[in-house]
Amino acid sequence: MTETAFRSGYVAIIGRPNVGKSTLINRILGQKLCITSRRPQTTRHRILGIKTEDDSQLIYVDTPGLHIDDKRAMNRYMNRAAASSIDDVDVILFVVDGMNWTDEDERVLERLRTSAKAPVILVINKVDKLSDKEVLLPQIEKLAAEFEFANVLPISARKGVNVDQLEQEIKKLIPEGELIFPEDQLTDRSSRFLAAELVREKLFRHLGQELPYSITVEIEQFDEENGMYRIGAVIYVERDGQKSIVIGKKGELLKSVGKDARIEMESLFGCKVFLRLWVKVREGWGDNERMLKNLGYNDEL
Repeated sequence: MTETAFRSGYVAIIGRPNVGKSTLINRILGQKLCITSRRPQTTRHRILGIKTEDDSQLIYVDTPGLHIDDKRAMNRYMNRAAASSIDDVDVILFVVDGMNWTDEDERVLERLRTSAKAPVILVINKVDKLSDKEVLLPQIEKLAAEFEFANVLPISARKGVNVDQLEQEIKKLIPEGELIFPEDQLTDRSSRFLAAELVREKLFRHLGQELPYSITVEIEQFDEENGMYRIGAVIYVERDGQKSIVIGKKGELLKSVGKDARIEMESLFGCKVFLRLWVKVREGWGDNERMLKNLGYNDEL
């Protein structure tokens, strides 16, 4: 019997904001790595999710959504992080949202036309919301005429529909190779980074439409003692009015954010967590390149 060759390589997941890229990578990995919410701009950093199996190691690159509006420094940072992921990968997944084609989708497609060197799979997400899948055919035919995709697959990242098939199609395009990361490694990101992301996710979930876009989280303390983590996180906003929104009446909203974040941290890290949160005002941080770098928004290019 011929032994199957081991395959390893990088898979970039790109698309406009809020099409389900982070949900897809979490589904593929079988556990939560990337934060998710219904609000655009949830993902701000490029994150590697590593899946190692007997026959392969696939390194998925979860990227921020590409934005048309790049006037703010934050949006320019996210665009650079997303665009750079098209380079030096083995496969690109272009994720779109069912029939909802926008100018931002068109911008991503144009970027692929000019920059993509790797094969591109068109991934049509959220098809569980369509009662008749045949309505996708005209859009698929139109896109196929505009770009030569290696494959086109309708999926539901949330429900797992066709995700296994997508993984098999990816493997066909990945070259033979050796392990790139240790087989038990899940991501290239530190525990401090993941803790900050979980706090930010809970802010998205609890605040909903009230959430200020100019909000970020910095871990000031991350200590291990007696089998538990002591974590101190600062939530930065740009104005005093935003600070009161995040804290909530009598501090109840901030307490709820902290409780939910702590529970998920304990699940992720496998130990008890003592979490403290503060809210501080740092005016203009989201539109200042130097402040962004000081807060950890470095271009990992």
